[in-house]
Amino acid sequence: MTTTSNVVPFLFSGPGIDVEELYRRYGPMVLRRCRAILADEEAAQDAMQDVFVLLLRKQSRLVSRYPSSLLYRMATNRCLNIVRGAKRRRDTPDEDTLARAQAPGNIEEEIEGRDLVARLFEGERESTRRMVTLHHRDGLTLRATAAALGMSESGVRKRMRVLRTKGAALLSA
Repeated sequence: MTTTSNVVPFLFSGPGIDVEELYRRYGPMVLRRCRAILADEEAAQDAMQDVFVLLLRKQSRLVSRYPSSLLYRMATNRCLNIVRGAKRRRDTPDEDTLARAQAPGNIEEEIEGRDLVARLFEGERESTRRMVTLHHRDGLTLRATAAALGMSESGVRKRMRVLRTKGAALLSA
């Protein structure tokens, strides 16, 4: 990218930026982006604040060219890091999870359910399983699921539709 005076938009030497003005002007956009990815109001508010705190820390090194693009990217990255971090934390069982796992249940139903899930995902890509987990178990929106997997929203919809059809066929068989 060619710019005048060798300044790359967003970073490196610059006169600094007015974070307060950017917060007033672009705060709602950042919050919408955080809500779209996280699908949780409190987490979205926290992520938005994180974005502007980081902006405050870096303000002396930033220039005010393309602030909406910068903030949109910062919000996306922050939210995806939150999603990844939450996934890592879920890999470590907590006491409630352990208690549910030890609770008595109908073993036959559990085995039958696992068999059905195995048949549903047979021949499917690993990313399809992750997609279903993010969307249905973790409650991410289709847009957030697509962003987390690096796919288009229409691609996620299409795979989900194919799985629903396959699942319906398995249940009716």
